[in-house]
Amino acid sequence: MRNLLRLLIAIMICSPTLVNAQESLKEKEQRMQWFKDAKLGIFIHWGIYSVNGIDESWSFFNNYISHEDYMKQLDGFTAKNYDPTEWAKLIKESGAKYSVITTKHHDGVALWDTKCNDLSVVNKTPAKKDLLLPLVKEFQKNDVKVGLYYSLLDWSHPDYPNKTRVEKRYKNDPERFNKFVDFNFCQLEELSKKYSPDLFWFDGDWEQSAEAWKAKELSESLRKWNKHIILNSRIQGYGDYETPEQGLPVTKPDSDWWELCMTMNNSWGYQHNDHDYKTPNQIIRILVDCISMGGNLLLDIGPKADGTIPAEQVNILKELGRWTNKHQEAIYGTRAGIPHEHFYGPTALNKAGDILYLFVPHKPNGPLMIKGLKNNINRIWVVGEGTKLNWKVVGKQYWSSVPGIVYIDVPESVQDEQVTVIAVLLKDKVDLYREKGQVIESN
Repeated sequence: MRNLLRLLIAIMICSPTLVNAQESLKEKEQRMQWFKDAKLGIFIHWGIYSVNGIDESWSFFNNYISHEDYMKQLDGFTAKNYDPTEWAKLIKESGAKYSVITTKHHDGVALWDTKCNDLSVVNKTPAKKDLLLPLVKEFQKNDVKVGLYYSLLDWSHPDYPNKTRVEKRYKNDPERFNKFVDFNFCQLEELSKKYSPDLFWFDGDWEQSAEAWKAKELSESLRKWNKHIILNSRIQGYGDYETPEQGLPVTKPDSDWWELCMTMNNSWGYQHNDHDYKTPNQIIRILVDCISMGGNLLLDIGPKADGTIPAEQVNILKELGRWTNKHQEAIYGTRAGIPHEHFYGPTALNKAGDILYLFVPHKPNGPLMIKGLKNNINRIWVVGEGTKLNWKVVGKQYWSSVPGIVYIDVPESVQDEQVTVIAVLLKDKVDLYREKGQVIESN
């Protein structure tokens, strides 16, 4: 028995799924609460790649441009019109509850005054100042949670093995690679202690193993430096939530916590030739799909090298803000909605489970329809507009356990120009009828 106990303890210590073994599920749920409630965040890709408007880091890694020519952009990164107060105000206005900024992309150029090496906008660009600190302060002032993006790989660092897709600095030199890992720890300790972020958004973990990155030790250090820190999934199994990218999930991801990161056009950083922007309607519909599956949307902007945000991006954020402000009760703090078989569209539930929100991204050709709803309905209204709506139940047979069909009339005069939201107040927690043998997963 004693040997078996020792074996079980050894397995628990070595298991990568038990990253924070001392944290209970309840404690994790509390730590993740603000993230689950947030629903909308704004991603900011800002770096020297905005000077020429080319792909961030990948342009030299894929040999579209030489590393030397890529780094010439340092000379044009001025940030002369950068106004962190206006950035924070705009992001707050959009309805975002958190924001994630690229502190350092794969090109290795830091946006803060790092002391771990000299490749920063402070030392190498006309900006000559820490660009992170004033923005972090403005976010905190505006109750916007702070997320810091950090690339674990660094294609510019002399001790990192990969330089481009075809060129390597070295192979099989653990001592040299460990020097690079120490550099990562150095920068992440700086970011943790100086800026006290709420979240770290890692990227680039695919090039090395968890052991090589020292991911376990790194996650433990990050949690030591900031007890309530949240980590995304891109740290080789030691993160807290999933991060699907660009492609909207068709079905709900397995994790209780997840976030879709997505560009407004086709580029993460500013590219002057990319005007293929999604419309506010498309973005709002993607947002409500994320909400309906219990996730968040992290929507990207790419400021210019002088620190201004392109007009197209500002306009999208403002219309997004109009819609989120109007429909707050159906967005923040909600949980995944009911299965699509019951309603032709995205839905969400309040935490108590007794208000069902129907997202209507079209002009209904006739009444809305809910199937299989066993609850009695107390009231139905238009969110953000207040009009109470009429409904009727059709097809309920006294001898059958199958509920009738709920029909809801939605006059055109109360419909939102983007997505209309209808609130259905139920008697008790939502209760749905399913065919024999079918089970509804709990949200």
